[in-house]
Amino acid sequence: MAHKDNAAHIADMDFRVDPNHGHVPVMRDRMADLLAPAVEVFGAGAVIVDATLGAGGHTEHFLRRFPGASVIGVDRDPAALRDATERLAPFADRFVGVQARFDDIGTAIRDRDGAIFDAARTHGVAGALFDLGVSSMQLDQEERGFAYKVDAPLDMRMDPTTTLTAADVLNTYSHGELARILKTYGDERFAGKIASHILKEREKAPFERSARLVELLYQAIPAATRRTGGHPAKRTFQALRIEVNGELDALRAVIPVITDLLGPGGRAVFMSYQSLEDKIVKNALTSLTTSTTPTGLPMDLPGTAATFRWITHGAEKASEAEIDQNSRAAPVRVRGVEKLRTDNP
Repeated sequence: MAHKDNAAHIADMDFRVDPNHGHVPVMRDRMADLLAPAVEVFGAGAVIVDATLGAGGHTEHFLRRFPGASVIGVDRDPAALRDATERLAPFADRFVGVQARFDDIGTAIRDRDGAIFDAARTHGVAGALFDLGVSSMQLDQEERGFAYKVDAPLDMRMDPTTTLTAADVLNTYSHGELARILKTYGDERFAGKIASHILKEREKAPFERSARLVELLYQAIPAATRRTGGHPAKRTFQALRIEVNGELDALRAVIPVITDLLGPGGRAVFMSYQSLEDKIVKNALTSLTTSTTPTGLPMDLPGTAATFRWITHGAEKASEAEIDQNSRAAPVRVRGVEKLRTDNP
């Protein structure tokens, strides 16, 4: 039986994502400002990689603001890629879409034919944007199962051609595996208790839909905790989504890929929405911007100088005005770097 306050919660499920989310790219103008100096350095034919294309909002803005630049848009979701490509059709040969997990962008640039890929191989990539996490468009598609505020199949695959779903995780993972992902990817205090409830409930019937999981979480998480810190399902749904899509593994893998693809003066910008993403980005970019010369020497030893410099000061946040217009911008943390020129190490 559902917990009594969960019953009212389920009954009141008029849950819809803010309709602006699918149409208002987070910090759109600031992202263009951060990439603009690189686009200017590369001049006509500059190539930008939008590694998380989604609905195509950032890319459309880049193509309008930088009329000499082209964009390679990457998305693992074939539906997102199709819809964004239709949206960007007016830009004709200045945009090309790639269906891939973003850490495969190096393979696409190496192997694909076409003027945009030729330019990226010859001169390097001028700019790259990573708007991490689940896209607003995917949240809007209730049948995908990303949103805990609607009853939907427990899917959560960004690429529906892959096999592992959130239901598979819930129905097949051991207690220890479930507790690990809930704690590591969701920072869930009650990870072990939730895992125990999941194992008990799946003996009755396999998990198939999200409302049943939300009900379980209301039972497993103490009432005092449920009253603070946001929706009690948020952390578990985040953890399942990260596990299903291998998001953190892809992020770790892509940073050396994209920084290698950048040409001198090229810039990479990362937008993180939760602490695990931001920590990975911060640590990787700090290594790139730090000299490895032993402390105390008057100059960098050969091969030890930093190869990048920061273009952001700490983690930039959205303004209050932007958050008022687009609530998805509230948690964003932005970090970016520029590849140093060989004549200015």
